[in-house]
Amino acid sequence: MTTPLKIDFVSDVSCPWCAIGLKSLDRALANLGDEAAVSMHFQPFELNPDMGPEGQDIVEHLTGKYGSTPSQQDQAREMIRARGAEVGFDFAMGKRSRIYNTFDAHRLLHWAETEGEGKQKALKEALFGAYFTKGDDPSSHDVLLRVAGEVGLDTGVAAEVLQSNQYADEVREREQFFQRHGINSVPAVIINERHLISGGQPAEVFEKALREIMAQAA
Repeated sequence: MTTPLKIDFVSDVSCPWCAIGLKSLDRALANLGDEAAVSMHFQPFELNPDMGPEGQDIVEHLTGKYGSTPSQQDQAREMIRARGAEVGFDFAMGKRSRIYNTFDAHRLLHWAETEGEGKQKALKEALFGAYFTKGDDPSSHDVLLRVAGEVGLDTGVAAEVLQSNQYADEVREREQFFQRHGINSVPAVIINERHLISGGQPAEVFEKALREIMAQAA
């Protein structure tokens, strides 16, 4: 018997644990195989909604936001790099020196979901790679258009979206919806609009939770 699983993956493209969590979730879903019929939807969450267009130095940002020392940040970066390597994601820490605004990236992701099955996920994964592996600025329209083209999206339409205010209201509504329902950190993985799995969990944790949810639905 195949169990339907609707997955809302609430995340930000500048969140390293979201990149790790998505890779781990993919592994868990691969282990489920045809036991589950999965529909995945990427929902917006901005870690830094007030970030200006110029961005901010990452060390300065983390020191101000969390009070962490450069030494603590180095340790955290190494842990993230190692966890990424375990799931096949390359964090090129030396290439990423700034934090950026991600609102336009979320608008583009919202549009990508309307463009056909798999397009939104492909764009999400490519944006993670652009920021964390290549060190690109995910607030740059040039970067966003290049990445959209790389995953087969129509760059002409993407440019129209970015140059307008299209999908801004929809993205804000989605952000507010999940915040009202208690989502204040990411990744937040919501299954069938009822079950929450928080954080960039290992694949086996995701798989165990998904199997328990599927058993309840049977």
